[in-house]
Amino acid sequence: MKTVLAAWQGRSGRGSVRLLQRPTESSFDSLGLIEPLLAAVREEGYERPTPIQARAIPHVLAGKDLLGLAQTGTGKTAAFALPILQRLHEGRRGAGKRPIRCLVLTPTRELASQIAEAFNTYGKHLGLRCAVIFGGVGHEPQRQVLRVGIDILIATPGRFLDLAGERLIDLSSLEVFVLDEADRMLDMGFAEEIAQVAERCPKARQTLMFSATYPEGVAKLAARFLRDPQEVKLA
Repeated sequence: MKTVLAAWQGRSGRGSVRLLQRPTESSFDSLGLIEPLLAAVREEGYERPTPIQARAIPHVLAGKDLLGLAQTGTGKTAAFALPILQRLHEGRRGAGKRPIRCLVLTPTRELASQIAEAFNTYGKHLGLRCAVIFGGVGHEPQRQVLRVGIDILIATPGRFLDLAGERLIDLSSLEVFVLDEADRMLDMGFAEEIAQVAERCPKARQTLMFSATYPEGVAKLAARFLRDPQEVKLA
């Protein structure tokens, strides 16, 4: 196990020094994931978790709010998708229309599609339903998917609010809200849309925020929407 020291500003503004552990010999088996997820990971050829996965997954499994700061391409999607899938599987509901229990908000259709693909890949042995909605395409196929019922919804802000305005999206059963690429969403001018989406979410929820950078706008989002979060920052 290699360990490095990193100094950075926490939410309180006070400088702090944290041990950032970079596992070199850890495995997905050591993170507390269930066998169907471990099987899916093995089938994808993944042998060891990346640093963001190794440090974030236990916090998410424990139900904590999380602020994850790491560059794109470091494995952030699996860091939240794997523990969310486990939570939803272990708390599976009975028969009937499936309510939306997880919402992932992301800035672009490309990212939304990639995240949906990751959820479907990692969760292929669990039987959960995942859907993705974004702008630039027709509304009707997305309306039909929402009417059927899904467990996980990945959405861009504009299309989410469009369909929510048609009363097609009910978040009353939501358990986990994920803001992915928060800095990029702010750069694209989605601050007000993020607030409108968050207002539709139940207050009793787990919130996860991931960002490649930590500008003032992201810090304000974290202070507004996260409750006593665990903070994972990669050097």
